[in-house]
Amino acid sequence: MKTDVTEPREQAAEGQEISSGEAAGTLWTEAAIQAASALFDPLDAEELELEERLTPRALGTLYGIGVGPGDPELITLKACRLLRECPVIAYPATKKGGKSYAYEIIELHVDPQDKIMLGLVFPMTKDPELLAGGWTRTVELCWGELRQGRDVAFVTEGDPNLYSTFIHLARLMQELHPGVPVVSVPGISSVLGAAAALEQPLADGNQRVGIIPATDDREALREALLHHDTVVFLKVAKVLDVVLDVLDELGLSGRASVVTKVTSPYETVWRDARDLRGKEVEYLSLMVVSK
Repeated sequence: MKTDVTEPREQAAEGQEISSGEAAGTLWTEAAIQAASALFDPLDAEELELEERLTPRALGTLYGIGVGPGDPELITLKACRLLRECPVIAYPATKKGGKSYAYEIIELHVDPQDKIMLGLVFPMTKDPELLAGGWTRTVELCWGELRQGRDVAFVTEGDPNLYSTFIHLARLMQELHPGVPVVSVPGISSVLGAAAALEQPLADGNQRVGIIPATDDREALREALLHHDTVVFLKVAKVLDVVLDVLDELGLSGRASVVTKVTSPYETVWRDARDLRGKEVEYLSLMVVSK
């Protein structure tokens, strides 16, 4: 059986991806809960209340499965087993129904003909109301399967608890449908994949490592570099030149490397990040600075 569900989010405006801090804000969470109630007419509300009284065992489990940084062989045995057992595979999708990077990673392990493939379009906006409406619809798509007792495996590249979309999905699911069991399955982070690709240890002995979302806040970049022996800047593509400027100021520009889509067939490594000044790199790029 193949069911491919990808619901465009008409309310989700195009824009920059939100940060984990912004997504967790109470403003949009409250708006999301209000939006959820508006999705059901009075008759459905009565049915929903009955469903919420079901024991957790009667509901499906929402799994957040880390599928690693790109190489389909870098998936844990537990993740492989759950991908085989769960009847529903949820994955990030584009508005046009395209596959995600995480979907590409699991293609070796999942036959979509045997699964309900649930494509989820996540809102890319900072507007609290649009954000709340988009996220609520995404949660309700999963709830539609979970309330029927079907387990849902949401796949995310890397690890589900490190700067992952699953963090927001799980948080709002627990707000709106607290009876749903939520389980996360660890995955190999791109941070560890980059260390392997560069053949460069991240830390030894008492050395300190910082995993930092790259921003254009120069002071925050300086603080991270000054207080750690190794710094990994995630999603560095949009602020690459800013980071290089700060590295120049600190005399560390020769200590930085950049890796894109690490461990995947598309992996590209620049051992000297200075070669990328003024150039564009893929969104899924990170920088490793080692003193």
